[in-house]
Amino acid sequence: MRVVSWNIHWGCGKDGRIRIHAIIDVLRRLNPDVVCLQEVAANHPELDGGATANQFKQLGGAFGGYHMMEHAPSELYKNNVPRLFGNLILSKYRISQVHRHLLPWPADPERPAGMPRGLLETVVDTPTGKLRLLTTHLEYYSPLQRMAQVHRIRELHAEACARARIFQPDPSLDAPYQLGFRPASAILCGDFNFVPDAIDYQALLAPVEGAPAFLDAWRVAHGMVARAPTTGLHGYPWPDRPECYDHFFVTEDLAPRVVTVDVQSETAASDHQPVVLELN
Repeated sequence: MRVVSWNIHWGCGKDGRIRIHAIIDVLRRLNPDVVCLQEVAANHPELDGGATANQFKQLGGAFGGYHMMEHAPSELYKNNVPRLFGNLILSKYRISQVHRHLLPWPADPERPAGMPRGLLETVVDTPTGKLRLLTTHLEYYSPLQRMAQVHRIRELHAEACARARIFQPDPSLDAPYQLGFRPASAILCGDFNFVPDAIDYQALLAPVEGAPAFLDAWRVAHGMVARAPTTGLHGYPWPDRPECYDHFFVTEDLAPRVVTVDVQSETAASDHQPVVLELN
């Protein structure tokens, strides 16, 4: 199983031009089973490059053999036209459930601006069984908001694991109640806007009562080898030095299946680099 996570920066290159086809070309070359994207835009002409197209539809159309699930926690309207900004999952495997979670956005006097953030959760039927696959893009400017979002992700994980323990199918219920099994096994990926070993990184990986803890898939695959940066390459103005903000986390039961985690540093199609997780 091959999963790609990538903050695509709405396809805007360092020259300020939007080239969604360049994002699509990289993804096709990587040939993933599942794609998790952040910073996908629709009808946002004010963004750098003028993101006027619906990139959710563009990307979904380019990968017609994949199932597409989107979540735009930032949804604005102008002249009754929605302006969307958020996350997208494309999967070769059947998706049996989707849960779109809005993450906390507490008022922060130190950082009064900001935007809503979300967690897109799917239950994917892989060749080795069901697992939850989740992607997110956490707050960048406000540490208070980012930590609140980390805590909510942990709560949602504990909730899913508790439901997995007591799940019993009941065909007598009406169809909306028959969501099926939501497993404890999970892959969590995205742009977390924290560096390794930061306090919010440590909070995410702390033990969860009654649930398998998340492990850093890079550490599982590479031990203490210095990780490759996922931002700060190819001359982009942000950040001012290479950093690692993009991560894969897996539940403890999936750790023996981790083959590798690699950062694709060659492409300059976004201000972030694609990260690839392989499981056997």
